[in-house]
Amino acid sequence: MKYTLALALTLATPVLAGPDPERLSDGLAADEWQSVVEAAQGQTVYWHAWGGSTTTNAFIDWVGDRVQEEYDVTLQHVKLSDTADAVSRVLSEQQAGQDEGGAVDLIWINGPNFAAMKGQGLLFGPFAESLPNWKYVDVENKDVQTDFTLPVEGYEAPWAMAQVVFIYDKARLPEPPQSMPALLEWAQANPGRFTFPQPPDFLGSTFLKQALIDLNGDDPALSGPVETADYEASTAALWSFIDALTPNLWRQGRAYPQTGPRQLQLIADGEVELAISFSPGEASAAIANNELPPTARTYVLEGGTIGNASFVAIPYNSSAKSGAMVVADFLMSPEAQARAQDPEVLGYGTVLSMEKLGDADRAAFDALDLGVATLSPAELGTALPEPHPSWMTRLTEDWIARHGVKE
Repeated sequence: MKYTLALALTLATPVLAGPDPERLSDGLAADEWQSVVEAAQGQTVYWHAWGGSTTTNAFIDWVGDRVQEEYDVTLQHVKLSDTADAVSRVLSEQQAGQDEGGAVDLIWINGPNFAAMKGQGLLFGPFAESLPNWKYVDVENKDVQTDFTLPVEGYEAPWAMAQVVFIYDKARLPEPPQSMPALLEWAQANPGRFTFPQPPDFLGSTFLKQALIDLNGDDPALSGPVETADYEASTAALWSFIDALTPNLWRQGRAYPQTGPRQLQLIADGEVELAISFSPGEASAAIANNELPPTARTYVLEGGTIGNASFVAIPYNSSAKSGAMVVADFLMSPEAQARAQDPEVLGYGTVLSMEKLGDADRAAFDALDLGVATLSPAELGTALPEPHPSWMTRLTEDWIARHGVKE
């Protein structure tokens, strides 16, 4: 079932795209958006989002302060260790017939969970391309309309761009390995000096995907469902690599860091030399926050690295759809985007097009010092596309079966 904005919010006029100059970005008309803003006043939005980073949590707190000031919307951050927990909550409510008054109003969602929720009719929308700040989004040069190969179709709003980078300390590792085979060779020569977060942590599963792509090259099977591929053939090189790498990991692969920030702590403590990140600005942010030494740097592999957008989605039975849309729109605002890109805050890439911004907003981005450890767009190169979401699920399950730490 699809839920239009007009139906769900009982707006006075339907949501229609068209050239009417009174419309906002060919989406909601000005009076329709005002109706959303008025309906949002006094609402509490429960944003279920990963809570494993103090800097991210602080940014969400700031967003809460701003939407409270600007819109009288209260934002409650429900800290997750696994996005699937929020998805399971919504699914349980649907199965119980609770189609209104749900406990989850907004989710920081990833590709596999988006696919699951969209496939089971658990999402409100389409809404994203009707939001006022959508007019600033860079739809020409940034992949903000697909999520892990799946069309978004307005059921998610983008709020950050991400690309895999590897973080290292150049004072200790002047020439880091530039490919997965080179990483294995280096790890065998330097046992115990590398690790990655334990899957199903998102970064741990991302490491598996990055290794799969780096080892397989341009395998067309990865863009389709894993069920239609010759899985054994497509993953043979990956599992050979992981089998050889595991005994040479930190603590011989018998323990893993539980989160990305824990990896950075291991670098700072001198226990490991490399960490995987999905934020090109994370190292600069960590230097600014005294979490990494000033000699920390980032790099991408010679064959390129995976990239995608971070999105928020609204469950179909949210108790505060208007408030959730206000938060999603604010996250796409030049103000929030510039703050998120500041390495002293988050160091996230922006989803906006600088060409679409006014002079003052563009100047705010131009004034940012992205930090000594942040790669330029040219150095990052073109991000590699994510595999179909079913690959992440299958790889994670198989890794747990093969190498998961036994309790």
